[in-house]
Amino acid sequence: ECGHGPYQPHEPGYGLYQPGYSPCDEQIPDPKSRMLAIQNAKAYLLKSSTTSGLNLYDHLANMLTKILDEQPTNAVDIIENISKDVKWAQFQKKMDTLRDEYEILPTFEAAEKCKALFLKANGEGYEELEEEIGEMPLPNVMETAFYFEQAGIGLSKDESYHIFLALKKLISVQPIQICRFWGKILGLEMNYIIAEVQYHEGEEDEETEEEEVIEEGGKGMGEVEDEDEEKEKEDEQPKSTYKPLPVIPKEENGTGANKYVYFVCNEPGKPWVKLPPVTPAQIVCARKIKKFFTGRLDAPVVSFPPFPGNEANYLRAQIARISAGTQISPIGFYQFAEEEGDEEEEGGGGRDTYEENPDFQPLSVAEMVDSLSSWVHHVQSILKQGRCVWLNPFQKSEEEEEEDEEEEKAEEPGELQQEIGPPLLTPLSEDEGIQNIPAWTAQPSTNLIPQYAVAILQSNRWPGAYAFACGKKFDNIYFGWGHKYSPENHTPALPPPAQPEYPSGPEITETSDPTLEEELAFKAARAEALAAALEEEEDTVEDDEEEEEED
Repeated sequence: ECGHGPYQPHEPGYGLYQPGYSPCDEQIPDPKSRMLAIQNAKAYLLKSSTTSGLNLYDHLANMLTKILDEQPTNAVDIIENISKDVKWAQFQKKMDTLRDEYEILPTFEAAEKCKALFLKANGEGYEELEEEIGEMPLPNVMETAFYFEQAGIGLSKDESYHIFLALKKLISVQPIQICRFWGKILGLEMNYIIAEVQYHEGEEDEETEEEEVIEEGGKGMGEVEDEDEEKEKEDEQPKSTYKPLPVIPKEENGTGANKYVYFVCNEPGKPWVKLPPVTPAQIVCARKIKKFFTGRLDAPVVSFPPFPGNEANYLRAQIARISAGTQISPIGFYQFAEEEGDEEEEGGGGRDTYEENPDFQPLSVAEMVDSLSSWVHHVQSILKQGRCVWLNPFQKSEEEEEEDEEEEKAEEPGELQQEIGPPLLTPLSEDEGIQNIPAWTAQPSTNLIPQYAVAILQSNRWPGAYAFACGKKFDNIYFGWGHKYSPENHTPALPPPAQPEYPSGPEITETSDPTLEEELAFKAARAEALAAALEEEEDTVEDDEEEEEED
């Protein structure tokens, strides 16, 4: 083998075999010369460019910092792009008003909103928490969501859990005895998450008493102002004889359409807002209009006929209508109390209370799907009057009857026919359909494994209302826009016809102006009449004087 000749200066092995050199020798150069070489090298790297004004030392330091912070994959392949990004960042002004603002990620923003739901109200000890858990009427939202999920109905698991926590927060603040997740109504801007609650006995009465005191105080101030105005008026103006129809009062809290109280919020984590009680006028008007919700409770409801209230009142009216038509339960789960049955039937309003049947035996899923007679309504229906219990608006108390006996005899209206709706616990088989569409559609959650299926009912009258039953468990829920199904397009009510003109007659017809000759003749006749009157007065005076002289 011929060996390699001597290495040339441009070859890598040049100098390895020179005398006095060994790659394994640990020879340390002079420290002073080493530090001088380092300073010279750093001074060279710190030289600023005559074009950009940057230096290589700072640029390399910034590049290494960016690489170590971001740690991109295959950094060596994108080193040129990193160099460009670092250079570009040097030329951006830090105080520029046109630079892009820091964008908050949607996930981070949503986490901030729901952060309050995961904080414990009081973390004093586990014993107190266990006592609170036993007493709290918190519904198992996740279990209900699981059963509805079998039929592809419901919200995401994250949102359901957030609603679960929001209901827990509501119960910890309000004196609630019964709580239930009613559903979710969609809006154009924001949605409404609705909770149906019932207060402890006595808690709701205190709130109603406060409202009545405020109303009475307002009325008292109004009466004083009216008295002052009447005193100031010297001439009494003519009073109208028109008597408007009496206002139908709302049902008391805890009865009829106001049996439950409803709280709403736009998203879990936002504060709950209590909806006001519903009035019959709001329910009657809500049946005549069709409006999409905006998601703002204080938004006005622009419609014809005009709605008496804002969006909060309209939302409460729609909740009452949906609940009355879609809240159902398996037959036999509820029963009437035996003691109160006869008394309520004598009152004429029908039974309005029920209780759970301890001897309830659930039907099979096949039986509940095949026949609608196995389901019943457990919420009172709303009459055309806007109430669940009919009320005669012309019926007065004994004192008012004694005062207005004569007026009533003269202007007594025709007797109103009492409205009677379907009683409580009426089977769904008696519900009227919509043209050729049945009122309800029943089906199992699965046909592949029928022994583990769940009975699901869907309302065709109120799209978005669902119910499930599985053994002794059942529940109702609503997800929709809050509108009733109509086979035809919605047509708003027409305005009333214009009032006719007042009939013209001689008593209101304006007379024509007299001519000059007629005015002169009238003046002459009036002068003659005055002269004749004066002569008569003078004659009477003379006669009186003569009689006095004779006496």
